[in-house]
Amino acid sequence: KNAGFYTIKTFAGYIFDEIKLPQGLTPQDLKDCKFLEEKKNLILYGNVGTGKTHLATAIGVEACKKGYNVKFFRTAALVNRLVEARKGGELSGLLKQLSKPDLLICDEWGYVPLDREGAQLLFQVISDCYERRSVVITTNLEFSRWASIFYDEQMTAAMIDRLIHHSYLLIFDGQSYRMRQSLMRQLS
Repeated sequence: KNAGFYTIKTFAGYIFDEIKLPQGLTPQDLKDCKFLEEKKNLILYGNVGTGKTHLATAIGVEACKKGYNVKFFRTAALVNRLVEARKGGELSGLLKQLSKPDLLICDEWGYVPLDREGAQLLFQVISDCYERRSVVITTNLEFSRWASIFYDEQMTAAMIDRLIHHSYLLIFDGQSYRMRQSLMRQLS
């Protein structure tokens, strides 16, 4: 409940067949939250509907079960909270809260372009996480397109640098699960 998951998803029935895991990372490592012990990040990149949010949530749920402090946000909602906190004079309090989780999950990274203020505040959060806690990001944007959501190439490069330095990139190649289920329903 404290993590803020939109829905609870687990590893039960989760299939890793269409995910390219980097060398040295196994599905069991994800289930064991091994990357959290090492304060490494996960970047879940791929097409819409391929199971990135499900996996990020399942990892977060497992981390909670293991006693880790987890926070889950849709990235746009996190940025909106940061901007509102700054306007209300409560930014330092929110940043302090965001420094407590062992795992910060930012879902739908890059789905909504950010204004300069929002991008700077998100950079501040990611910068604060660097080498202190783990971050999981789900995105359908390759790194070269991140400047289009952050507007500042230097800040974007610095953010990518911090995120990928201690990170695993998981690539989701499959077709949308929702699309497949929709087509299956039409055929039956």
